[in-house]
Amino acid sequence: MRYRSLQLRFTPALVLTMTLIGLSGCASAKSRAATTPTTVGGTISCAYSPTGQQAARSVGKPPTRASQLGTSIATLTTNQGAIVIKLDAAKAPCTVNSFVYLAKAKYFDATPCHRLTTAGIFVLQCGDPTGTGSGGPGYEFADENLSGAVYPAGTVAMANAGPGTNGSQFFLVYADTTLAPNYTPFGTITGGLAVIQKIAAAGSNNSNGQGDGKPNLPVEITNVTVASS
Repeated sequence: MRYRSLQLRFTPALVLTMTLIGLSGCASAKSRAATTPTTVGGTISCAYSPTGQQAARSVGKPPTRASQLGTSIATLTTNQGAIVIKLDAAKAPCTVNSFVYLAKAKYFDATPCHRLTTAGIFVLQCGDPTGTGSGGPGYEFADENLSGAVYPAGTVAMANAGPGTNGSQFFLVYADTTLAPNYTPFGTITGGLAVIQKIAAAGSNNSNGQGDGKPNLPVEITNVTVASS
C-alpha cells in the first residue's frame, strides 16, 4: 500500500492539494467499507484490518474491544517540549483504542513529526516511524466522529487516504483550520499548544510546495505515555 499526501494524507510522493489532510491508500473496497460497530456494556467492537503493507514497526494489532468510558490523557514528549492531549473515547473509541495501544507498544517512540503545513491548513503531522509520510502500522480501521466535525486550534485528528483507511498517522491543529469533515477527531490539546506554534513559526522547508514540508525546527517524539482516570 502506498500513502499519498494529505490533503492530510500520507504519501511518499506527497502530491498535495492544500485542502485535505491525508494518508494514501491501496485499501480494497472491502477494507474501506464501513463496519457497523457493536456496543455492549460501555465497550464497542472494532475491526482492525490488514492493509497488505509492511508495518513501519511491527507491534501487532489492538484488541478488538474498546471502551467508551473514562478519560485518558496522552503526553507526547518531544525534543521541542511536551504536548498533552485529552483523548475522546466516548466519540472515537476505536481510534483512541488504537492510539493508546500503539503508544504503549512504543510504536511512536523516537519518531519524527514529518510534515508541517503553514498555508491554508495549519497542522503538524506525526505518527510515521519512517519519517517519510508513507509508513503505517500494517492495519487500518473505520472513520469515527465525523458528523459535524470541525478542526479548530487544539484538535487532534487522524490523517487518512480516504474512507476507512486510518492507521497511525495523526495531525495536531495549531491554528483554526477549515477542512471537510473527513478526518476523525479523537482528542483535544490541553497543554503544549505553544510548543506546536513555536515549531510552526519556524516554517517548513517547502519540500511539498509553498507552506508544506518538513518542519525547519526538527521535531521528534521521544515517547508517548497515557494515563487513565
